[in-house]
Amino acid sequence: MRIGELAGAVGVTTRTVRHYHHLGLLPEPERLGNGYRDYTLRHAVVLARIRRLTELGLGLAEVRDVLAEDAGKDLAEVLTELDEDLARQEAAIRRRRERLRALLEREELPAEGPVSPELAALFGEVGPVSDSPMAAKDREILAMLDTTASPEAREQLIGLLGATFNTPGGAERARAAYSLLDALVDADTDDPRVDEAARALAACLPAELLPTAAVDPDGSHDSFLRAFYADFAPAQAEAIRRTLRILAEQQEDGGTP
Repeated sequence: MRIGELAGAVGVTTRTVRHYHHLGLLPEPERLGNGYRDYTLRHAVVLARIRRLTELGLGLAEVRDVLAEDAGKDLAEVLTELDEDLARQEAAIRRRRERLRALLEREELPAEGPVSPELAALFGEVGPVSDSPMAAKDREILAMLDTTASPEAREQLIGLLGATFNTPGGAERARAAYSLLDALVDADTDDPRVDEAARALAACLPAELLPTAAVDPDGSHDSFLRAFYADFAPAQAEAIRRTLRILAEQQEDGGTP
């Protein structure tokens, strides 16, 4: 058989046959006097087996293990590993679908896009933020942390904030702090309202929210904090710096407000 006849008989392309030759999966036949390869039925049998194995989901390296005479793994072992991998993929797909269903069952999706159910619940505690640019920005930052933080850090963050907002008057205090921060958009950094906003914001946040009392409020040694402050108006950034200082002092005092 010529290469085109072999490929047609097994249902693959001639390019695939040549690729398998290159990888050493399919032995190359002897060439006739005219230079053409002369494929036998044995080549068709091996090529068909390769096709069946790849259609099961095996990678070509795994196919090589199965076909090799001194294979380190037999077919049963390879197929068992493949089945376990598919089971993990199925479990991951189920989790993703459960999350999608939870999002679709909500009456209103958060403007920040899909977030974890826990963060969505926290947003619901504070209420709508369409009239507060600072609150909207805060939610964007929380959504970013929801995505990038480790599961343990995310659970701790949302747990601390949730406990704060669930206390009597917690949501109202948060909205008041956002309002004070919004009012600083065109203010100078020495405006007396900066201290007022910092104290109001600190009253909304638990001291445990900071990873350590040695946090650098000014961001002089923290590139993330510098980028964070740069996203706010100067007076707003100063209020947040002072808030972090207040929380750091509370940590040193054992969390006393």
